[in-house]
Amino acid sequence: MLSAEHRAIVRSTVPLLEQGGEALTTHFYRILLDEHPEVRPYFNQANQATGEQPRALANGVLMYARHIDRLDALGDLVGAIISKHVSLRIRREHYPVVGASLLRAIREVLGADIATDAVLEAWGVAYQQLADILGDAEEVIYDRVASSPGGWRDGRAFVVAHKVQESDEITSFHFVPADGGTVIVHEPGQYIGLRLQVGDQDARRNYSLSAASDEKGYRISVKRVPGGLVSNYLHDHINVGDSVELLPPSGHFVLEHNDRALVLISGGVGITPTLAMLQAALATERPIHFIHSARHGGVHAFRDVIDGLAAKHPRLRRYYCYETPRTGDAEPDATGFLDKDLLAAWLPATDAMDAYYLGPKPFMKAVRRALRDLGVPDARAKFEFFGPASSLD
Repeated sequence: MLSAEHRAIVRSTVPLLEQGGEALTTHFYRILLDEHPEVRPYFNQANQATGEQPRALANGVLMYARHIDRLDALGDLVGAIISKHVSLRIRREHYPVVGASLLRAIREVLGADIATDAVLEAWGVAYQQLADILGDAEEVIYDRVASSPGGWRDGRAFVVAHKVQESDEITSFHFVPADGGTVIVHEPGQYIGLRLQVGDQDARRNYSLSAASDEKGYRISVKRVPGGLVSNYLHDHINVGDSVELLPPSGHFVLEHNDRALVLISGGVGITPTLAMLQAALATERPIHFIHSARHGGVHAFRDVIDGLAAKHPRLRRYYCYETPRTGDAEPDATGFLDKDLLAAWLPATDAMDAYYLGPKPFMKAVRRALRDLGVPDARAKFEFFGPASSLD
């Protein structure tokens, strides 16, 4: 039970977390991954190398400590964590080893004079509270998905039915169940988990579903990342007829169904979930503005698809911005970087709109600033990160 004294102690550590949270979480991951290799498949080592994972955890720990008295103020953070855990199939038995590693990191980084027995006790109880919240919510989702039509609980074998190169960097993979059964309907914007054996490594990754649900299979569209373990393996070694293990769809970044104008803003491979959202929205009467940024035409995936849909649906307006167009590229609507002036020209002429945006972090920061400056409330401007959840502020 988290007592008032425990809460006060946790709150008192906020200044320390603000100053040294990333050092603490970096040490935590070193302990966890070095001493508990069984959990390594659940983490993208590239995110460890760049520091993205420690920074994301530091932000999450800090937010938890700040709002220990009002966890509802954490907003979408808890939902995002639960969705990621579900997509990777995190289990209750994983939480104790994570908690022990975190408490040890607190003691070793802050030192015994600061990280006293009372501090460790308070953080131990606080961690257990969070673990119970997450674990309970995850079990509910596991049960619901498994009992839904076409659903399943853990890994399920799928076969690659099609492999399509969409751009210089992005390739789509169409999966159908190896057992010939149906699949659970996913929400537009969700992602799916893959479990692969790459050499001697067991790896798990999340990829956005880039097509609306048809109850027959799933499509992901994967960007080849230089040095990326799984993306390069998929591009180079997974072909039509190969079998892969998929985990059920997850994710809380989903299209809200209403009559407001819809704005889909993407940068690079961030286009993938917006494709599923676009397909779903075209079945309604909503006005749609589809805005995409790419470095140049060679890396712009799905342009022909979007152009074809715009030709058939007059209420779909599409705008493209290329950073540095190449000779021979199809003409974009603008060059350079997507900014406030371009968004002001391309957004619907109404305040009744919902905006969804994602792409590289600098791109999303710029889009968020621009939308705020243009008067779009944060509640109507939704985003999601590829990889570890972070902060745009």
